[in-house]
Amino acid sequence: MPVALITGCSSGIGRALAEAFKTAGFTVLPTARRTEDVTMLQAAGFNAVQLDVNDGPALSALSERINQQYGGLDVLINNAGYGAMGPLLDGGVEAMQRQFETNVFAIVGVTRALFPVLRRSKGLVVNIGSVSGVLVTPFAGAYCASKAAVHALSDALRMELAPFGIRVMEVQPGAIASSFAKNAGHEAEQLITEQSPWFPLREGIRARAKASQDKPTPASEFAARLLKAVQQGQPPRLVRIGNGSRALPLMANLLPKGLLEKGLMKRFGLGGTL
Repeated sequence: MPVALITGCSSGIGRALAEAFKTAGFTVLPTARRTEDVTMLQAAGFNAVQLDVNDGPALSALSERINQQYGGLDVLINNAGYGAMGPLLDGGVEAMQRQFETNVFAIVGVTRALFPVLRRSKGLVVNIGSVSGVLVTPFAGAYCASKAAVHALSDALRMELAPFGIRVMEVQPGAIASSFAKNAGHEAEQLITEQSPWFPLREGIRARAKASQDKPTPASEFAARLLKAVQQGQPPRLVRIGNGSRALPLMANLLPKGLLEKGLMKRFGLGGTL
């Protein structure tokens, strides 16, 4: 029975992936950071693991546990992440650091820790990126930058892991039904204060935080399509799933940059002067 470890399974995409892979006959090890989420996953019949993806010692212990219990790891899905929303200069370096720690650095840390068991099984690493790494919008600069970094490191890992028989797939979701917008909205509200120079544009900031739920594709549909891609004999290097996942990158590649920026500025309330 193939073994899959999926990070960030408390809800949304991660939880849907855990359900889909379990139904398909995988031994699924879903992870979550909070104790209550792990308890919920265990109650649903999963062999859930409490894990902070930036905890080095915990990752080393998990790798050893997988080696002892299963002998290897067939699929690693680096799904844990969140969206830092708001003006870049309001969030500053500290917000950027937090965003990259979870969305970027953790992918390297988790994959590095699990490299021995992935190598043993000649496994597949699946990194969940975003179309936001291709089409950059205002008020999501830290998030877009982190997902662009996921794209770059996925390309590098694909080449560097190939000699060991480990394959790498990047997934760029579009709008997927999840708690992402709720969490992103919460992040944004922390920055929307009267002290911000962008306070008069607060509705545009809120609109960007909610944009991921614009006619979203159900998480279960996303999970089913990703499972199908994983099960292919030669898994594709890049998969785009969800509303906007093809149209938005096409816009980014074909439209003149200035025209695209003007459209995005108008969409999120940046058309005037302050």
